[in-house]
Amino acid sequence: MKNKVKELRTAAGLTQQQLAERVHVSSRTVISLEKGQYNPSLLLAYRIAEMFGTTIEDLYCLKENKAEEDKKYEDL
Repeated sequence: MKNKVKELRTAAGLTQQQLAERVHVSSRTVISLEKGQYNPSLLLAYRIAEMFGTTIEDLYCLKENKAEEDKKYEDL
């Protein structure tokens, strides 16, 4: 799932390890989030969004991701 974690983290001048420590996960989890290989729990998504002063919807590009997923079902 597309997200803005890396973009917001780098804009804030944080390392992956620093972000991980602030949201109580491992740096490996942050790496997986940034690569779109892992979808966080609702609580983790909220922690990250709150840290960057944004919403979960914006952090995880939910409108865009929903539109992409909806396209897959149009051809069925």
